[in-house]
Amino acid sequence: MEEFQLQGLVEKLSLEFFQRPFKHKAIFNNRLRTTGGRYLLKSHNIEINRRYLEQLGEEELIGIIKHELCHYHLHLEGKGYRHRDADFKKLLKKVGAPRFCNVLPDGPERKRSYKLHVYKCSNCGQVFKRKRAVDVLRYVCGKCRGKLIQMNG
Repeated sequence: MEEFQLQGLVEKLSLEFFQRPFKHKAIFNNRLRTTGGRYLLKSHNIEINRRYLEQLGEEELIGIIKHELCHYHLHLEGKGYRHRDADFKKLLKKVGAPRFCNVLPDGPERKRSYKLHVYKCSNCGQVFKRKRAVDVLRYVCGKCRGKLIQMNG
């Protein structure tokens, strides 16, 4: 799909579901990673993640466009356009737009940015998982005051 086709689709969906014209630009933004699209408050443009169309199809794309059009029309009307606002939730339900988009099959995997430290009590067997390292010579088990043993690395 080319950008002029995206623009036409957004304008068509705006008239069909909201009975109002879409007077700004709809473009593909290849830098979007974790979201299907976004509505820009200052320019009133809508950016769409092309990978959602490629991997999940046109039906998912239409849902994303309707979601962003909810932000667009509510913002221009001066109503609650944020995800937590009642106006937004009500309009989403009315037009059948999803509140959140699906996860991409080949999307970025979320990995922990920290090493998990695991300790076990030598007395009662209680396991402790911590982000920060614990000095096993200084600290003891909080359950039975037994000696801690580091389980990993």
